[in-house]
Amino acid sequence: MVLIGDHTQATRPSLPTPTVLEKAQNSLIRYGGTFSSFIAHRAAGSFLYDRSGRRVLDFTSGQMSAILGHSHPDIVETVSQSIGTLAHLFSGMLSEPVVDLAETLTALTPPGLDRVMFLSTGAESNEAALKMARLATGGHEVVSFAQSWHGMTGGAAAATYSAARRGYGPMGVGGMAIMAPNFYRPTFGQVAEYDWRAELDYSFELVDRQSTGALAAFIAEPILSAGGILDLPVGYLQALKAHCEARGMMLIIDEAQTGLGRTGEMFAFSRDAIVPDFLTLSKTLGAGLPLSAVLTSAEIEEKCHERGFVFYTTHVSDPLPAAIGLTVLQVLLRDQLVQRAQVAGTQLRQGLESLQAEFDCIGDVRGRGLLLGLEIVRDKETKAPAPELGDRITQKALDLGLSMNIVNLPGMGGIFRIAPPLTVSDQEIALGLSILREAIVDALRKPTGTVG
Repeated sequence: MVLIGDHTQATRPSLPTPTVLEKAQNSLIRYGGTFSSFIAHRAAGSFLYDRSGRRVLDFTSGQMSAILGHSHPDIVETVSQSIGTLAHLFSGMLSEPVVDLAETLTALTPPGLDRVMFLSTGAESNEAALKMARLATGGHEVVSFAQSWHGMTGGAAAATYSAARRGYGPMGVGGMAIMAPNFYRPTFGQVAEYDWRAELDYSFELVDRQSTGALAAFIAEPILSAGGILDLPVGYLQALKAHCEARGMMLIIDEAQTGLGRTGEMFAFSRDAIVPDFLTLSKTLGAGLPLSAVLTSAEIEEKCHERGFVFYTTHVSDPLPAAIGLTVLQVLLRDQLVQRAQVAGTQLRQGLESLQAEFDCIGDVRGRGLLLGLEIVRDKETKAPAPELGDRITQKALDLGLSMNIVNLPGMGGIFRIAPPLTVSDQEIALGLSILREAIVDALRKPTGTVG
């Protein structure tokens, strides 16, 4: 009991301090799934650390973005210098970092991708590309893959079919989807007889039947990441571009995750010896900070300008993000990280394929460079999805110190999207593979009472 003035008051028991996650539940809008139980305090290189000092190996590069790892010293220096010099301007005013980044980036792309605009997010860059394609062609219809993810804003969301379409009312008019090739789970026929060319030709027959004669663009990722790490086969982009050209459509290649060395090439589309009408970049361009770009030809840019193209945003051509993007490109070239992605990707893939040979629940390993997918199934024979097993592996891996990202899609197993930074060491890859193996072994010991 405590005395307050002339009154006696019972002492209230002290309440436990709420955790960060408990605070989050009372203050944040949930924007997809559940929040991770790991609360990050700082990050460096390939690792995340919580406040207690516990470390977690980050095999997702943040949101598949931090290709130079976390807190790269060159990025830290650029941010420190730029924030005290020039961070933001009137959107119609230019700065040297913006022009320098434009020159450096277009020097890395083939002729036909000669003009660039800098924005903040991948959805924004896709919105800009779609608007330009519509303005240049006079059409409005946009085709994309049924497993696609291009962003959550209006036009980008209308071209996104892998998730988040239900319950929001009508999408943009003129959207159509075709199936992306899936060599592990072909849409028609058996794996050995799978003919992706025939599937693509048939898909465009359906597009022609649905079109009102106003086709504007096809937007595609070279590797559909949120769609389950579906790597378009060699020759697919050439065939796709030919279909677009035959119909007066423009081809937009979205390299949010594949661009700037992630696949072992500077740009994933270059493997197929094509030049798209538009190239969009985001995630990797800012190495984890908000920066995106849309590139196109001088001819398309001129046509759109003459027709009054407008895409005015608060952060278009911001100098601080541009300075960061310039540093990213400089580090990629200086440290030969594109080549490093080839070597590290081979090591990682071989390790994953060894696990595939050991465990019946690993149905497929796919992808390129340091963007790989691992599909979890009940068994290799049936290929039946096993989402609960994938979730157990994810949680156990996190408990053991490995951050993994899994997507569960209709008709497919849980697919781990594995994308360490391009700076990942051989020892870190070996550590990640070791933790993943331990997590699989543990997850296969079904908890008491589980079914299936």
